[in-house]
Amino acid sequence: MVEERTPILVSEAIKRVMEFSIKGKSEYISLEESNGRYLAEDIKADHNIPPFDRSPLDGFAVRSKDTQNASSTNPVFLEVIETVGAGGVTQQKVTPGQAVRVMTGTIMPEECDAIVMFELTKEKKENGRTYIEIKRPFNSGDFVSFEGEETKKGDVLVKAGTRIHAGVIAVLATFGYKNVPVVKKPVIGVYATGTELLELDEPLEPGKIRNSNAYMIQAQVEQAGGEAKYYGQLVDDFDQCYQAIKNALGEVDVLITTGGVSVGDFDYLPQIYEKLGANVLFNKIAMRPGSVTTVAEKNGKLLFGLSGNPSASFVGFELYTRPWIKAYLYSETPYLEVVKGLLTKDFPKPNPFSRFIRSRMVFVDGRIAAEPIGMDKSQVVTSLAHSDVLVALPGGSRGYSSGDEVDILLLNREGSVNPFKDPTKLRSGEGR
Repeated sequence: MVEERTPILVSEAIKRVMEFSIKGKSEYISLEESNGRYLAEDIKADHNIPPFDRSPLDGFAVRSKDTQNASSTNPVFLEVIETVGAGGVTQQKVTPGQAVRVMTGTIMPEECDAIVMFELTKEKKENGRTYIEIKRPFNSGDFVSFEGEETKKGDVLVKAGTRIHAGVIAVLATFGYKNVPVVKKPVIGVYATGTELLELDEPLEPGKIRNSNAYMIQAQVEQAGGEAKYYGQLVDDFDQCYQAIKNALGEVDVLITTGGVSVGDFDYLPQIYEKLGANVLFNKIAMRPGSVTTVAEKNGKLLFGLSGNPSASFVGFELYTRPWIKAYLYSETPYLEVVKGLLTKDFPKPNPFSRFIRSRMVFVDGRIAAEPIGMDKSQVVTSLAHSDVLVALPGGSRGYSSGDEVDILLLNREGSVNPFKDPTKLRSGEGR
């Protein structure tokens, strides 16, 4: 007898998954190893930047009051008493009528309060002394970088959950982080199910297909910041599948299976969840592709049963597994970012369920737009290679025309705060 399943809304499915989100533990790794990892703590300034008043350019440090009467017809001449490079400190006291030649980054002489760039002066030598000619007045603070103007001691510079990149590494190095607090990567187990699957180096034969899902999912896990642990393929045998999944569940933070969650004779995952004593959060979603996406929970640990169809599996991961991983990594923006944009092709098909169309982002008259790619079928894999966005069409709509405004979900981005209109509604809507 075929199991009757009641579909739930996309927003409700996301909500149920995220109710089991947890934060990972932290560890310290070297700065050199930290690129691409996620911060486990806020990074705070332990000193002011700049740490002292300094010159932001090559020029002359002057007392602004000495320049107040300067003009093109009445230039002011100041004696240059010293040259100081970055890292150096003036050795002489600057008195009225004097200036110091300074380089970028040099600490300001105590008596000076303005910088005159080289280009605005002329130098001349007289009786063994060097003078500069200034033809305009300068005010106190002109061309000075003041202590703490960039950031002050105690300021939060980079928040926990931020993905570390070159710019973040520059900040970490500035504040002496030889070892960096990062979130331990969640270990995400991956199993592909189905006797019809071939490994990469096996020749094709009638009724068989190569196992693309497992490798795709591993890449998605790593792009999201997790550590993928591939367990291999499971044939259509209940006892073997059950034992393998039970064993793997004890070794990972999350377990993903692809295939085996529909209602066919050899779709064993629903029975396996039951024998494990797992609580099924949902087993059907009002969406295309990926309506059979199933998520179960065992002692707080999630089992994601993704579709065996490549595009459905891809979309299921991005909507449900990815935000769980991001939340584990302390992200405050775990969801796919959603922007408004134009649809570039007609999509006349009615949508009783929410639909997610593989697309590429383009620009039309300066506006973001999405161009659907290839066939819109869940088993199609080639369109994934060219997709960087998903067009989200709400359920209950009667089709769209080229030029209509739609919601566009951005792939390969760090994410948004929340894709919901409110805690229970997906931004793209559940109806029109």
